[in-house]
Amino acid sequence: MTFRVSPLFRQMALASASSLAAALATPASALDQLGQPVDHAIDLQPAASQIRAEQIAFHNNILLPIITAIVVLVMVLLLIVMFRFNKRRNPTPARFSHNTPVEVAWTVGPVLILMFIAIFSFKLLFAEHDMPKPYMTVKVVGRQWNWDYAYPDQKIPAATSIPLTEEVANQEHRPYMLAATNPMVVPVGQVVKVEITGEDVIHSFSVPAFGVKMDAVPGRLNETWFKATRTGVFYGQCSQLCGANHSFMPIEVDVVTLPQFQAWVASKVPQPATTVAAAAPSAPGVQ
Repeated sequence: MTFRVSPLFRQMALASASSLAAALATPASALDQLGQPVDHAIDLQPAASQIRAEQIAFHNNILLPIITAIVVLVMVLLLIVMFRFNKRRNPTPARFSHNTPVEVAWTVGPVLILMFIAIFSFKLLFAEHDMPKPYMTVKVVGRQWNWDYAYPDQKIPAATSIPLTEEVANQEHRPYMLAATNPMVVPVGQVVKVEITGEDVIHSFSVPAFGVKMDAVPGRLNETWFKATRTGVFYGQCSQLCGANHSFMPIEVDVVTLPQFQAWVASKVPQPATTVAAAAPSAPGVQ
């Protein structure tokens, strides 16, 4: 028995093999780049917070093996059905319609798998919602199509952040459509509480390296938190389709040392106005 491979299937296979080869050929330095997507990479972004590290471990060590095992099992069953019970090898099909042990197995098996996943899933979910005492708060407002960042604890008013133009991004060697004019600035090793709301439609504040994703809903104040474990520049994007210019809502977070953050705060806090009142000249004869 011979099998004919269609040209379309052959082209798809070659394209997949080329993509895989390019991914495997990506330099390690590119794969290890923090805070932004990398061409041809096939793994998740490196973690920059403990919560994100736990999310990646949950995906790689729990979910991925289970998914792989299920895919292999289903593929093996399909191949058995295709080659052992086809019309040529099995011209007289069986007439039964029920098999109690099989039906019990395919009901109880998934339940046990989900219960096993839930043990680790709920533990991680509780950790994500168990916010430690925050060092500072950043209020984030999403609108079509930019972000506002305000720092109420530091008395820094809101500043609008929009993407850099392509020309400026190329001049500064920063990623176009990710780098922003007014990035969020936070200190490393400190808990940052993020209060998020929307002004017009639903947006979503998402920074993959921190494991942060929270919707910005008009009329509702949501909150999340993160604690960066390393300094650097980390990028995200609005991950909720919010209109024609949805792609023009990048998120840039600059994580700096605490002294650098304090210096940045000092440069941003509005200074009180000082006025020097000139002494009015006295009228003649008036002492």
